[in-house]
Amino acid sequence: MPYGTHETERLDLFLPHRPSRALLLFIHGGYWRALDKRDFSFVAPAFTRAGVTVAVANYALCPAVEVRDIVLQMVQACAWLYRNGANFGAPRGSLHVCGHSAGGHLAAMMLACEWPRHATDLPTKVVQGALAISGLYDLRDIVKVPSLNGEVRLTAKSALPVSPAFLPPATDAPFYMAVGEKETGGFHIQQDLMRGRWASVLKQEVLSAGSNHFGVLEALLEEGSPVHAAALRMMDLAP
Repeated sequence: MPYGTHETERLDLFLPHRPSRALLLFIHGGYWRALDKRDFSFVAPAFTRAGVTVAVANYALCPAVEVRDIVLQMVQACAWLYRNGANFGAPRGSLHVCGHSAGGHLAAMMLACEWPRHATDLPTKVVQGALAISGLYDLRDIVKVPSLNGEVRLTAKSALPVSPAFLPPATDAPFYMAVGEKETGGFHIQQDLMRGRWASVLKQEVLSAGSNHFGVLEALLEEGSPVHAAALRMMDLAP
């Protein structure tokens, strides 16, 4: 489904086989410069089985665009789902967001969004909660990695407005975080920083035992795992 006019502004919808209990937007990673929604269809079944309508979104990639442009695309995707989710059977006002890696950054940014500034028909709280998995919250660190920043093109100045660690949560929507036990130290440092900055809305953080950066995404899909349970709890679907 198109959520905007640009060719990259598309999302795939996965519908449960029973009445929908919630609406979940999944945002993929790839350091804002790689991968596609089609690579992440495998995320949907673990949640459609639980009665969740799942959307997996695409976005334009760096260096064709900047990170701030991708953030605005995800704002547009959330606004589209808020307006149209009920047309596909999802309960109105039940939108939640989950993202991995760069997608975790984008998920957090959705909780920092001041929605009425983007459209007059949007309420203060479009997104009811977010789960950021192995997220990046201080993008100034990207500036220090030339092999990555050559395409992402951030500066110390431009990184700040797109760093959720330096933005206040816009509502009281709960924030969940997860990180793999065996991930590189940088991801743990990022989570430590966000824990302090967003303590007012941090509902739960999960350390996924034995998981590396990709294993923690697999844990999201394992029914009964702490990461999967956190996602269900965020949507008020925990058993």
